[in-house]
Amino acid sequence: MKRIVEFPLESGESILVEVDEPAVIDDRIGLRDQIVDKAHQTFESALDKIRPVANVILTKVRNIKEPADEVEVKFGIKISAELGAVIASGNGEVNYEITLKWKRESQDDHTA
Repeated sequence: MKRIVEFPLESGESILVEVDEPAVIDDRIGLRDQIVDKAHQTFESALDKIRPVANVILTKVRNIKEPADEVEVKFGIKISAELGAVIASGNGEVNYEITLKWKRESQDDHTA
């Protein structure tokens, strides 16, 4: 079941995110004939769960014996009111697609 979750922002504003999970009965408010659940964390803190994934990928890429000149990693995330951001299992479940891109510095960059 799809539902709308209101995520507060650290600035005091909020955004609405459509999520696909069972509805919870408490903490609901009505919005234009839709059910809106209030998240119990900020949107920024929900997205903080992605940072360790990016850090692990970057560390592993940097430790490759002969790294590529450019590395691009894409993964999708799904937003959950209870869990925050989780890596999505398929393209149909993705709320956001994250692209991480690294370019290896050339030897000329170090001698300049």
